[in-house]
Amino acid sequence: MRFARTRLVALVTSALTALLLIAAQPVTAQPVQRAADLPAAFDRAAAEHGVPRDLLVALAYAETHLDGHGGEPSASGGYGVMHLVSNPTTKALEKAAELTGLPAGKLKTDDAANVLGGAAVLRAQADDLGLDEAARKDLGRWYQAVARYGNASSPELARLYADAVYELLSLGVSARGVTVKPQEVTADRGDLATARDLSAQATVASPDYPDAAWVAANSGNYTVSSRESSYAIDRVIIHVTQGSYAGTISWFQNPSANVSAHYVVKSSNGAITQMVRDKDIAWHAGNWTYNTRSIGIEHEGWVSDASWFTDAMYRASAALTRAICNKYGIPKDRTHIIGHNQVPGATHTDPGPHWNWTTYMNYVTGSTGTPTWTTTVDNATAGQFTASSAWGTSAYSADRHGADYRFASPVEASDPAWFSATIPSAGNYRVDVWYPADPGYNSSAPFVVATSSGNQTVYVDQRSGGGAWRTIGTFSLSAGTKNVVGVSRWTSGTGYVIADAVRISRV
Repeated sequence: MRFARTRLVALVTSALTALLLIAAQPVTAQPVQRAADLPAAFDRAAAEHGVPRDLLVALAYAETHLDGHGGEPSASGGYGVMHLVSNPTTKALEKAAELTGLPAGKLKTDDAANVLGGAAVLRAQADDLGLDEAARKDLGRWYQAVARYGNASSPELARLYADAVYELLSLGVSARGVTVKPQEVTADRGDLATARDLSAQATVASPDYPDAAWVAANSGNYTVSSRESSYAIDRVIIHVTQGSYAGTISWFQNPSANVSAHYVVKSSNGAITQMVRDKDIAWHAGNWTYNTRSIGIEHEGWVSDASWFTDAMYRASAALTRAICNKYGIPKDRTHIIGHNQVPGATHTDPGPHWNWTTYMNYVTGSTGTPTWTTTVDNATAGQFTASSAWGTSAYSADRHGADYRFASPVEASDPAWFSATIPSAGNYRVDVWYPADPGYNSSAPFVVATSSGNQTVYVDQRSGGGAWRTIGTFSLSAGTKNVVGVSRWTSGTGYVIADAVRISRV
């Protein structure tokens, strides 16, 4: 959900211009492709344009969760399942029309056409990079084409965008009748391997909130100020991006946006990026007075789709809001923590009907701020970690959990290192893993979860994203004391496989 640029100079003209560019109205019901047709649409597009089907699905899911939103544009002007962008600086929609011969109107509103257009644009990026037929059969070799598809404003954002897509290949996707099984993929990052990893703990820290990364918005998208001496801060305003995490960060860096927020929160794991200093005035509320008095927090997702609003997002955002309220003396109530739709004169609907205010405010106030049960098992936890003699011990990385961690070379045999726990009762449990990241660690480390219906494997790229808890999914577990999470050595990925610590939480 994007917000009007409001200035003291030319106030009305600027606000109207920004609203015309980016206002997100309630989704209008339009005839769209039936969900049952979507799997066939991906199959056809992949075959017609020589693009890996699973990669195409993962890219679409990262952008939209496979929802075309009835032809309504995202904040940055992206349309359909494949988020074909048309804005002053990016013309992916127009490129798709040129490549497919389909009219732009059809590409916006018809799912099958949109998927064809996205596949054509992705293939064009691969061709520009010189990927031949043999290279195109390797999912990992598409990494830089995927990064280009995201139209990121910097190398680090291009990496953030592409990493999100490849993470979905390792975790698997299931939505709207379309399924991608978790799989081993070694992403060939090329030049982007040296770009700053925004998902890593060692990234540039936020100047105002230590748990967030710092990526500055374009200087033309906010007003430099000296709050709280110039204006008191007495509100937190909750927004929904109408777009993806990486896409929103990139949009706030685009001088054409004329909008910004102080913070952006990721759906899958609650990662936070700060883009405007607390002391400065972000253009997010569509009301100058409320801009001057508030902190704006964006949440990845779409107002019309509840699947974006994860527990990890609620908890991370609530912790941020709680810290802001404590810092500026803001009461933790719904008078002072409001949705964008509650701003006087608001024309926006976010965070919308799917946002759970009860859960969120409970987390903010701390009344239900912890899981009903959680346990952490480190590789050194007595009696709860087992591994063969092939697993070495290292304290090389400062990003480790505890005193050390275990490592082993990949082989064509499982030989797992197991973390055991006593699960108190059958139910759904979130599994988080901790590992130090290093370019020499495994590109596709298999984490095996012993669920009530059998083992499930999730592949994790341990070259990045380390030094912090990383959610690999929510699983159905049976009660009892047993091996719950294993790290297998059986992978075609390159580099040492790392086993450090796991956290299991009842959700």
